[in-house]
Amino acid sequence: MRFKLPTEYDVLVVGSGHAGIEAALAAARMGCRTLMLTQNLDTIGQMSCNPAIGGLGKGHIVREIDAMGGAMGLNADATGIQFRMLNRSKGPSVRAPRVQCDKKAYQFRMKALLESADNLDIKQATVSQVTVDDRRAVGVETDLGLRIAANAVVITSGTFLRGLLHVGESRKPGGRMGDASSNLSENLRQLGFQVGRFKTGTPCRLNARSIDFSRCAIQIGDEPPPTFTFDPEEVASGQGKEIFTLNSIRAGKFHVEQLPCWITATTTVTHDIVRANLHRSPLYAGRIKGTGPRYCPSIEDKVVKFSTRAAHQIFLEPEGCHTSEYYVNGISTSLPYDVQLQLIQSIPGLEQAEIMRPGYAVEYDYFPPTQLFPTLETKLISGLYFAGQVNGTSGYEEAAAQGLIAGANAALKVQALPPFILNRREAYIGVLIDDLVTKGTEEPYRMFTSRAEDRLFLRHDNADQRLTGRAYTIQLISKSRHARFQQKMRLLELARSTAVETKFRGIPIAQLFKRPNFRMQDLPPDIFSCVPTAIWELVATDFKYEGYATRQREQNRKLERRSDQLIPNGLDYNNISGLRSETRQKLANLRPGSIRQAARISGITPADVAIISIWLSKNNLHHATSQ
Repeated sequence: MRFKLPTEYDVLVVGSGHAGIEAALAAARMGCRTLMLTQNLDTIGQMSCNPAIGGLGKGHIVREIDAMGGAMGLNADATGIQFRMLNRSKGPSVRAPRVQCDKKAYQFRMKALLESADNLDIKQATVSQVTVDDRRAVGVETDLGLRIAANAVVITSGTFLRGLLHVGESRKPGGRMGDASSNLSENLRQLGFQVGRFKTGTPCRLNARSIDFSRCAIQIGDEPPPTFTFDPEEVASGQGKEIFTLNSIRAGKFHVEQLPCWITATTTVTHDIVRANLHRSPLYAGRIKGTGPRYCPSIEDKVVKFSTRAAHQIFLEPEGCHTSEYYVNGISTSLPYDVQLQLIQSIPGLEQAEIMRPGYAVEYDYFPPTQLFPTLETKLISGLYFAGQVNGTSGYEEAAAQGLIAGANAALKVQALPPFILNRREAYIGVLIDDLVTKGTEEPYRMFTSRAEDRLFLRHDNADQRLTGRAYTIQLISKSRHARFQQKMRLLELARSTAVETKFRGIPIAQLFKRPNFRMQDLPPDIFSCVPTAIWELVATDFKYEGYATRQREQNRKLERRSDQLIPNGLDYNNISGLRSETRQKLANLRPGSIRQAARISGITPADVAIISIWLSKNNLHHATSQ
């Protein structure tokens, strides 16, 4: 018997992972009556793999999400147990924050945030089909026969669509270990969507009491801890109301009790164990059909594809303040339990280690994202949006970014307002979505800084300058936050004009900032004190990178003019130094006829294209263009 829920919603979000959370919160912030449906209310915001947020490329995305009012960065700051800035010794454009979170605190704090959000309802239900009328999504139906009406539907089902878990010879349905899979993809297939198959995996978790940390190298967090949120005062905004915020603001400073991570490595014995048991690996025995992530390989792939390596680094990362579980970063695997235990105990420091949860692989359905508009609305069904791993991406951060954009555009469509689209030159999120909807992806997509043509401009520290104003125009940002942002922009303008108009030792300060040996602290006290230090840091970086960014833009323009340059049919890509091995492999297989065609291949980055174009020009092939 079917029953129709009396309440009708503007936006309905299916799934409560990182994409679903941002989609639901975005639509609700924009004033739409929103419903989130999840198979299990107890696993909202669960970190299925590593309880960490950020990293190279990914950290940039999280700061962009925060700049547009999203929840991921703030929640990571509030529940983080180790904070690091990666690539600190390199230029600001490739630095990226990364936070190891308390797994349960992150999850429960996010659930509390959702439950307290205005305009948002949360219900436990398994969606069995999307209701469609005249090629327009009008709601969903659950496996219990409950019909729910909505003007827009956002699908964020992660790895749960026909999910299949693998540990050695054993396999069973599931989206992650302990949770059921979903058959919704069959309904979407019947509606006409193309469906593909990907796989991902996760390593085992170990009992900390069984690890000999004295045999491992310690890795501590940075002091002061770098935050994701541009508005750190908000970290403490929920204190007193909920118990899951671990960190605080004291005397204007961000305070964290950081926990260490530890480093060890595999051995030749580890590799021998893996090689001897490859026939028992579902990946190498042919039981897994889906394509896995190239940039997060299993230990089986590492041993086979990097056979000359004597060791692979392993990071032991705590899963929280009040648990003994440690995440073993670097040995994702689907080998049988007995083999996992054997290989773990061949690693220094883990000789007596006890496995609390085994590693496993999961296969799942995804929908090739070329079936989407840049708004993430499907081309086939009006008012239906896809976000997250259902679009072929990997990672919490990529999923959350898509969720925010899909949720915002679903709300705008319901309100009959123009769409919200970020382009490649203003955000990594723009690069992400443009890559997906124009190129598609042949493997789980992961963000890298090399994918962005304007990566020198798309720094993590200027994401609010690029995006907060735009987000405010569609009500993703509150008036109070926008007022604080405007005050920051006024201080930045004051510092910039001071740097241009004021000379120190006869030289404009703007020119001094470009010198590697000049520090902000060298400024006269009356000038240095006119704005906060953080403002001077941003201005100094802008001037330091000004020339590089200008040259990059000019290179991009030249590359665009050369896009019709022909690539000789018999070109041996092994002769072009600087190309990654996977780039050479793809180009050799697909044989693009021009620079433009090469740029449209999934996985080929702007950096790859620039290397090829420059090589052709240096070898006097720059004159060859299509007619």
